Amino acid sequence: MVTEISLSDVRGLIGMETGLSDWITVDQTMIDAFAAATDDHQFIHVDPERAAAESPFGGTIAHGFLTLSLLSAMNYNCLPKVREQTMGINYGFDRVRFMTPVKSGARVRGRFLLSDARFRGGGMLMTTYDVTIEIENEKKPALTAKWITIIQFDPKDRPEDA
Repeated sequence: MVTEISLSDVRGLIGMETGLSDWITVDQTMIDAFAAATDDHQFIHVDPERAAAESPFGGTIAHGFLTLSLLSAMNYNCLPKVREQTMGINYGFDRVRFMTPVKSGARVRGRFLLSDARFRGGGMLMTTYDVTIEIENEKKPALTAKWITIIQFDPKDRPEDA
């Protein structure tokens, strides 16, 4: 995979898979820390014995929002850095779908396809990624979404053909 690109190269990557992250293990410690941070202590996340006995999952599962939040780490792990970028901004998500629960101990990774890139104003490039979080040894993904981000850059670095 390419680790660094120029701002003028980004639009040429539309329609291409631009990143596949390393695997991340979602263990009970991570799930418990997320529960503490968000005050979401539902038993299906934090009580392994009760979740095994009373849920259809056979044990605890990660919060959907925990799985979604891992996209930040996955992004840093695998997407090429834009040389001219001064800052990245998370603009939001469209069509987030939680397809398959992530069981405690499972490994997940992110797959990124650049679906759009549009210059906005003098120093911004809005990018949209079709993202998928895959679960190791599962047919269906944990989630799919459209992730919109903004690449901030010095306006003097804007490509002339943009």
